[in-house]
Amino acid sequence: MKSWLCLAVVSILVSSSCGSGNELTYKEKRVYVPVAPDYRDPTMWVTQINDSSGVNADVFYIPSTWEYDWITADGAVSHHADPSREDHRADMKIEIDGVAEYMAEGNNFYSPFYRHITLDSWATLNEDTINRRYHDVAFIDVRNAFSYFLDTLNKGRPFILAGFSQGGKSVVELLKAMDEPVRDRMIAAYVMGYKVTHDDVASHPYILAARDSADTGAVVCYNSVADVKYVKPVVAAPNVMCINPVNWRTDATPARLNDTVTVTLDPAEKVLVVEGYDGSSLPNILDILNVGDYHGAEPWLYSECLRRNFRCRIRKYMEISGMPQQIGTRGRF
Repeated sequence: MKSWLCLAVVSILVSSSCGSGNELTYKEKRVYVPVAPDYRDPTMWVTQINDSSGVNADVFYIPSTWEYDWITADGAVSHHADPSREDHRADMKIEIDGVAEYMAEGNNFYSPFYRHITLDSWATLNEDTINRRYHDVAFIDVRNAFSYFLDTLNKGRPFILAGFSQGGKSVVELLKAMDEPVRDRMIAAYVMGYKVTHDDVASHPYILAARDSADTGAVVCYNSVADVKYVKPVVAAPNVMCINPVNWRTDATPARLNDTVTVTLDPAEKVLVVEGYDGSSLPNILDILNVGDYHGAEPWLYSECLRRNFRCRIRKYMEISGMPQQIGTRGRF
């Protein structure tokens, strides 16, 4: 396990704000909303350009939740990360650099900083509160960043969409907003540590679950637990799709990740049951996550499986679609 794994799960920051934003009054509390990032500014991105020959793909990655609620100098509370703060960007960059070790291999990699909702927001366990804070602020940034990626950075290339936890939620929301020409260029979407619900699929029937290691245009979705009794609804239920990233099956066939760890998909709960894994290095997050589940390990536990799978799906996409036919067909978002 990487030495930065624990850092990639939590970063406790309670400090004063920098820059200007918006203050709202909600239930007698002053709430600070940071200024929206400008994605024309390169400091709002982590990028790696590793495909100068044009034979592979782009990767658009959305990181997870890093900050707790924090207090401004004048006493307002913020439920969102502030990308104008160097320390908040540095937190997100730990995770982004970690996943780039395998996602950016041979690919052009783009990951935006954004005003993600805080860990305290998730700790409410109230999906109305979570969705309001997310859609009012965080998803505005994600959608703006993805639009800038498509319009300016991507140049009509095939791409992979990926995200972890809140980033996985963002992948689902972006899928729901895509038009067909953009979807035609999407090699696959990876929803790591989050759910795809019946309502998501019912209202957007083109959101299709991956069925093997090479199908394209599909969604790779998984959550990991020590036992199904530890499934956390706020991130993992109700869920309608799951695939085992070790053997790329959707049934209960066990898969050996290594000499000590076995991963088995529970078809009823649509979740991965992991045996033989020591999750003690994962910090307890507000008694919600990393308690019987392995949420904090989702991008790292299967990293070598995902590295190989990125290559597999890219090759398959190129065989089916062909790079020359895709260049220049950008679509709208």
